[in-house]
Amino acid sequence: MTLRSALKSTLLAATAILAIGTLVPAMAHDAGETVALQFDQAIPNLPGKSLIAVTVDYAPGAASPTHEHSKSAFIFAYVLSGAIDSQVNDGPAKTYRAGESFEEAPGALHRVSRNASATEPAKLLAVFIVDTNDKPLTIPVQ
Repeated sequence: MTLRSALKSTLLAATAILAIGTLVPAMAHDAGETVALQFDQAIPNLPGKSLIAVTVDYAPGAASPTHEHSKSAFIFAYVLSGAIDSQVNDGPAKTYRAGESFEEAPGALHRVSRNASATEPAKLLAVFIVDTNDKPLTIPVQ
């Protein structure tokens, strides 16, 4: 199985999980975002690796602080609704709309992650492939 087909399967599984509503309590951040764990499971054929999926709900105009993720985390991000402004490392800032996606390599610095609209909410699905014991997943950078 190629990495591309594995990621596609991963996204389909995470989307199915969202559809059946296996939600856990959400965590609100001071920046107007709410992060909710959707899935957390060891990957049986990749010892020591886990798949974790979270949704991030952004209120109008809300943003996440600049952050990094755990050093082992490869992240696939998919915009579920609205539009998200994102900048990873020193790459260009870009607006991603519902149905679009981007990735973050392990150790990447997520400089910008915010709702592109001041009037409409936005929602993002982030799927992590990460070392099982590598916590926390998100580390604010000051």
